Amino acid sequence: MRALQFCNQNMMNQLNIIAFTHKNLEVSDLGLLHIAEENQQNRLLPLKEQLNWSECMFLSTCNRVEYLFCSENAENSLDVKRILKAVYPQLEKTKLDLFAHTAEIHQGELAVQHLLAVASSIDSMVVGEREIITQVRKAFNYSKNIGLTGDFIRLLIRHTIETAKRVYTETSIARKPVSVVSLAYHRLRDMQIPLGARIIIVGAGQTNANMSRFLRKHGFKNFTVFNRTFSKAEALASELGGKALSLNELSAFSGGFDVLLTCTGSENHIITKEIYTNLLNGEEDRKVVIDLALPQDLDPKIPLNYQVTHISIEQLQKISSQHLKERSQEIYHVEEILSEAMFSFRQLQRLRKVELAMREVPEKVKEIKTTALNNVFRKELDSLDDPSRELLEKIIGYMEKKYMSVPMLMAKDILLNNSHATHTNWVKGK
Repeated sequence: MRALQFCNQNMMNQLNIIAFTHKNLEVSDLGLLHIAEENQQNRLLPLKEQLNWSECMFLSTCNRVEYLFCSENAENSLDVKRILKAVYPQLEKTKLDLFAHTAEIHQGELAVQHLLAVASSIDSMVVGEREIITQVRKAFNYSKNIGLTGDFIRLLIRHTIETAKRVYTETSIARKPVSVVSLAYHRLRDMQIPLGARIIIVGAGQTNANMSRFLRKHGFKNFTVFNRTFSKAEALASELGGKALSLNELSAFSGGFDVLLTCTGSENHIITKEIYTNLLNGEEDRKVVIDLALPQDLDPKIPLNYQVTHISIEQLQKISSQHLKERSQEIYHVEEILSEAMFSFRQLQRLRKVELAMREVPEKVKEIKTTALNNVFRKELDSLDDPSRELLEKIIGYMEKKYMSVPMLMAKDILLNNSHATHTNWVKGK
């Protein structure tokens, strides 16, 4: 009974989210709050029990770490320092103070609105990046598998994912890429570069690594990696199934190329006219150079003297900015969808409360039936012949089934009609 009474309360009012995001913290700091999946059960289940959370969920991405939980005692549960100390005992005091100071706290309907915005990407570092929907789903599934979540968070995440899918389907918020890697790949795709193209990679840093992995993912397979630190070139080349060479060997390389991808931290032009000429190895067809470095690695004179399609970081950033501007114009349409989703979630919660309350109806009906047959009308039933008793039992069985279903249908109908009227008035009043 206690569980039923708890469920019959307004669970949405018990929802809380503590969020640590890119808006207030460096990505490196957020990394300190990440918990590997294999460690979440041992670290989060005790926290749930200690703070008496009825259910909770942990979400961690490259630009946010969030705790979702339901609690009857929000004041006690929103002690951010207490939570951090319990889950991250190794945190230094300065970091503990930083996280406690920068944490975003969302409660009740505002927490639902926040989650809808997160899954729809309008709260993300890169608006329109739909990977977040997969991350939310994966986080929920894992939290569920280790016993953290319950009925409310299950319904909330299902509704959130359905809403996010609608956002990505009905708006243009995710249709134009904004990341440099995605934009560079789309340029190559538009040029119909063959998958067997010879690709030289100069620099094995994070940007080049992301770009080359993207190329590998889409079918490119012929890579030669140059880097000042050979071990890093070797690691990336091994991942790509390519060849690793030291940067000192670039000027003597004679294998030719079709695409040159470069991104180093050099203050000077790495790809000089002399090196570029040698890399051509006598070939005269047009080459593609993707220069993602700032300042650029390619000598500016090269595009003026050779057949080169030059894709620079400046060009890509301009396109990215334009796409971001166009995406931001879609936020109004997204917010309309989220507003409707918020309204429908309230209705979903009312229906769920009725369903939970009605769980006792079948047992109550059976109790009444048993009392009637065994006590109230026992003498009368004993006087009936077998056919009459059989008919009476059929009638009672039929009525029993109807008594179980009719109240639920009527309650749902009342709620739906009231919700429709409320929604109509709300729309008229906007």
